[in-house]
Amino acid sequence: MVIIGTGIDASEIPRIRAAIARYGDRFVKRVFTEGEIAYCMRKRDPAPSFAARFSAKEAMMKALGTGHSQGVFWTGIEVVRRHGPPRIELHGGAAARAAKLGATGSLLTLTHSQELAMAHVLLVRE
Repeated sequence: MVIIGTGIDASEIPRIRAAIARYGDRFVKRVFTEGEIAYCMRKRDPAPSFAARFSAKEAMMKALGTGHSQGVFWTGIEVVRRHGPPRIELHGGAAARAAKLGATGSLLTLTHSQELAMAHVLLVRE
C-alpha cells in the first residue's frame, strides 16, 4: 500500500452546532449528503456526528491536495458507515481527482470529545 496523500482536521463542535442553529437546512444540505444527514439525525445529539463528518471532508480535501476547489465539493465526499468502521466514498470531482492521483482507496479515523471532533484521512493506492 502506497500513501498518495494525507489530511487531518479538527472542528469545534459548538461552532458546527451554532451553524446548524443559525442556517438550518441551508447549511446542512450544502455540506452533507442525504445519507450523512439521516445518520446524524438519528443521534440524540447530532452536532458531534456532523462535526466529525465536517472534519473528515476537510481532511479528505487536504489529502486530495485541492481544498474546496477544482471540482471538489462538500457533498462529493461522503462518510458512510455500514456494518463496521466509517469510511469515505467519493463522488463527482472528488472521485475524479482521486483517480487522477492514482488512489484506489482511503483510510479514515474519526474521534470527538465534548468540544472537538477530529478526522485523519490517508489516500492510498493498493
